[in-house]
Amino acid sequence: MNRLQTWYAGLEPREQRMVSIGAVVLALIIVVAGILMPLQSKVSRLLQDNDTKRQDLAWMRVNADEVRAAAATIPANTGEAPVVLVDRVGRESGLAAALRGTQPNGTGGVRVQLEAAPFDTMIGWLATLDRRYGFSIDSITVDRAPTAGMVNANITFSAPTH
Repeated sequence: MNRLQTWYAGLEPREQRMVSIGAVVLALIIVVAGILMPLQSKVSRLLQDNDTKRQDLAWMRVNADEVRAAAATIPANTGEAPVVLVDRVGRESGLAAALRGTQPNGTGGVRVQLEAAPFDTMIGWLATLDRRYGFSIDSITVDRAPTAGMVNANITFSAPTH
């Protein structure tokens, strides 16, 4: 700092004025370009984001029932392999005793064998896999089992499309 003061003191009065004016101009440029303009830009962007969020909120309030209804139709993505998901949902639906085989097929789908499965339970399971997880049936064969209300089935599901 002493070297700077010595240098400044060694300048002619006219040169000292020019350096002083230049320092003030440089300080103003730094303040305006380095602080005020980015700050103004950020405030502007935040205000615009706030307006957008207000408009989104107003739209959501008007369309809340429609959004809720649409959300129920979106298949859930659990991150599980399709074969694991089909097997788990089958067991949760009450088909654990009837599941004889759950295996992946070559196209990303799943093949399932059911033996002596309650028909109504199987239909509910199929509906859950369709509505909640997006599975569709590629092929299905259902035969009557010896016990009333029970069926044997071979089902091939296509991979869910998320």
